[in-house]
Amino acid sequence: MSMSSGRSRIKMRPPRSRDSADVNFDESWSVLSTAMQEMYRKNASRLSYEELYRTAYTLVLKKHAAKLYNSFKEFVGQHLRDVVDSELVPLSTNIIAVNGMGRSDIVDGLVPSSFALAADQAEAGIQFLKIVKQQWDDHCLCMRMISDILMYMDRVYCKELQLPLIYDAGLALFRDNVVRNDESHVGEYIYSIILGQIKLERDGDIVDTAMIKSIVVMLESLTEDKLDGESVYSRSFEPIFLQSSVEFYISEAARLLQECDSSQYLIKTEKRLQEEYERSMSYLSVISEPKITKIVEENLITKNVNAVIEFDQSGLTFMIENNKIDDLKRLYALCKRVDPEKTDLRNALMTRVVNQGNNVNQDVLEELNKQDKSKNGGASQNLATVAAFKWVEGVLALKEKYDKILNDAMDGDNQIQTSLTNAFSSFINRINRCSEFLSLFLDDNLKKGLKGKTEDEAELVLNRAITLFRYISDKDMFETYYKTHLAKRLLGGRSVSDDAERLMIAKLKLEVGFSFTTKLEGMFKDMKVSNDMMQDYKAHVQTADPDRKTELFVSVLTSTNWPVNLSHTESRTCIFPPELDRIQKSFEKFYTDRHSGRVLTWNPNMGNADLRVSFRKRKHEINVSTYGMVILLLFNNLADGQSLLFDDIKAATSIPENELIRNLQSLSVVPKTRILIKEPMSKNIKPTDRFTFNNSFESQYVRIKIPTVAYINKTETDHERKETMEKIDSLRKYLTDAAIVRIMKARKILEHNILVAEVGSQLASRFHPDAALIKKRIDALLEREYIERSSENRHLYHYLA
Repeated sequence: MSMSSGRSRIKMRPPRSRDSADVNFDESWSVLSTAMQEMYRKNASRLSYEELYRTAYTLVLKKHAAKLYNSFKEFVGQHLRDVVDSELVPLSTNIIAVNGMGRSDIVDGLVPSSFALAADQAEAGIQFLKIVKQQWDDHCLCMRMISDILMYMDRVYCKELQLPLIYDAGLALFRDNVVRNDESHVGEYIYSIILGQIKLERDGDIVDTAMIKSIVVMLESLTEDKLDGESVYSRSFEPIFLQSSVEFYISEAARLLQECDSSQYLIKTEKRLQEEYERSMSYLSVISEPKITKIVEENLITKNVNAVIEFDQSGLTFMIENNKIDDLKRLYALCKRVDPEKTDLRNALMTRVVNQGNNVNQDVLEELNKQDKSKNGGASQNLATVAAFKWVEGVLALKEKYDKILNDAMDGDNQIQTSLTNAFSSFINRINRCSEFLSLFLDDNLKKGLKGKTEDEAELVLNRAITLFRYISDKDMFETYYKTHLAKRLLGGRSVSDDAERLMIAKLKLEVGFSFTTKLEGMFKDMKVSNDMMQDYKAHVQTADPDRKTELFVSVLTSTNWPVNLSHTESRTCIFPPELDRIQKSFEKFYTDRHSGRVLTWNPNMGNADLRVSFRKRKHEINVSTYGMVILLLFNNLADGQSLLFDDIKAATSIPENELIRNLQSLSVVPKTRILIKEPMSKNIKPTDRFTFNNSFESQYVRIKIPTVAYINKTETDHERKETMEKIDSLRKYLTDAAIVRIMKARKILEHNILVAEVGSQLASRFHPDAALIKKRIDALLEREYIERSSENRHLYHYLA
């Protein structure tokens, strides 16, 4: 019978029992052992399996099973030792000679640094593995045949005594006499050769993966005696493989850091990870894949990711500045592999954003320093306004850049997005004028910037502003500035679109709630009511005073909705000419007749007027501020050449001095709108200056608009900013008081620290109150007897109904 690699059980009926009282074990064993020798010699075709099976059956039946079992083990073990001595030891000696090593190098070191580097050395190792594989295949085939012969002993003797079955015992014998042979060290040679082949492949050479896979399968088939189901591969080979891999990747990391830039390092790290995965899947064991992957990740990523990020000419800063999306994507993916929190990457990104943001802040501070040093007020305001726009655009450009990085390179990662949000909030709120700058940006766009844009383009601009608004911590400060700018747009008719204005308010409401936009919406309501009322007033004038030639339009504003600075006392001191005074009183009577009990307060500083002015060559329609109209009407009855001193104009009109200066500059200094002639001519207005009507004024336009000097988007002066902060601080006190009372009314009794925390949480959507402010307001409410301290615990408050 010829030998076959397939395993086939012999189905035989139990032999008939003999009459003899006993059998001769030595004779029977001689028959069986001779048959086993023939099997190993590949002469099995001449054997009678029925006779061999009957012989083994009889020995077991006559109580010789133990002796037969031990004799089998001794025979197979001796055969394997002979194979090692005759086939494997000579070849291993040859390998040692080729590599110039002693036996202790293999036994103790397993993988000397010089091992298996040359092609002939690698080939010698593969030849050794081929012999091992051949002996393993022959042994397994023989064990199948022998186990068929000794099948009855397996069923009766081995199972009853819980001994390894013949086939399994044969594998254990191969393990102990070949792989674990203490004299020949075949196992150590096998491990060393495999590791050498792996190193060659890691260095870029091609190796015989099929042969290595066969040996690995052999090692996985050999199990340990004392360890439940653990194979020789996982117990003996894998630890050595992993340790050598640690040493390799420690050295590899140092080499890559020395030779590569960040991009190359990341690419090679990705490649190493893929190689180790494919190696584990193709010819090593799948159980090694997570372990070797962890080693690569630990040595190439975890230990060195910060160094890669901080590379001077190619690190994270270089990737961001040069829009290296692919490199950023690799960096993100590798960081995510070793740390789900991406701590190193998030910290580096935050640091980079804050540094870039600080540069934007520094630029605007330099622009503002130019403003402080400038002696020209108008130019100074223009510089400040340019600085504000530059800051907003700079921050938005930075935000858009990092949004692209987040979405294109980092899968919109929520953790990284949170870190970026914190970084932007950090540097944005370091500029205490960020609210003013954003409001100026919106004011410019809602006055002219959105003109000619489609609805989608306009909404995109507003969305960019809302993005920046989210980062501002003191949103009540933004509300103050936005309300002032909105008031000027509405009263001056400068809004490019009411729809855009309402869309912006809707977006603000969505962000911070109804209470934030109530007054803004109230301003729009006032304008609509005023428009409707002026239609009624116009009809009233046509009936009551049909000969009137002067038209009047009044916006009646609810004082609680509009900015406080619109009702300053100094704004109401203007003395109108008699013809205007009569019209003013006419409207007051009309209004009070319809709304008894209400009081009107006039604010001419926010109005404008259209005048028909006759010059020497032609007539023009001139649009000026209300103050400008009052000033020009003073010259209406003067003869040609007559003039008025600055003090004369101030006394006749009672216009506040700063407003008077601005309007006189608009009328006499600006070349294209020089309606008045100033003596002496200079940009600055002095009390001794004299003004004369310019009868020779010429312009190619019939209608001329004369804007008031500095009546443009401008940042506040130090004095104006101080006043604004005082108003905001005052409002914050009221808001804090209200929050404390609401909380105490609902909770009745509350401890101090909890009350402070809840007040801070309630007010966070508008501003971030510090603990000192909350404590002061608690003390004020204690004095006003809204709350009281507990007599037993000074830190406990009670609400007083």
